[in-house]
Amino acid sequence: MTTTIECCGRVRVPLRADAAIHLFTPEGERDWVPGWDPAYPAGDGPELAPGVVFETASDAGRTTWVVIRSEPREMAYGRVLPGDHAGTVAVRCEPDGDGAVAHVTYHLTALGPDGARRLAEFEAEYPRFMTVWEELIETTVAGG
Repeated sequence: MTTTIECCGRVRVPLRADAAIHLFTPEGERDWVPGWDPAYPAGDGPELAPGVVFETASDAGRTTWVVIRSEPREMAYGRVLPGDHAGTVAVRCEPDGDGAVAHVTYHLTALGPDGARRLAEFEAEYPRFMTVWEELIETTVAGG
């Protein structure tokens, strides 16, 4: 079973690249990711800088995220779902015509057999995730 995966995808965003990156921050994702509700244990709030920690909850459990890069067109995070998986997520936005393309890369390692199974499922579904993200973002930017 897979213990480490790397998933790379592209999401078209109908905003300039410097504005598009906001949609891939903890606060920006609130606008388009159903159920996304980051909490900041240190009370850091939405000001992003390397070292800022936030947590999210899902059916799989509570994930801890650490900002490792915050640039005008790039964000990167470390993330750990205890007992399941750990790794990084990176997003880089580039100009594309009137909008932008976000390059999204997950590099994750399983922390046990359940994590390996979940990562294999995630990897298989990744192209569909990118399509769904693009649709959700387009609807959000259009005001829906």
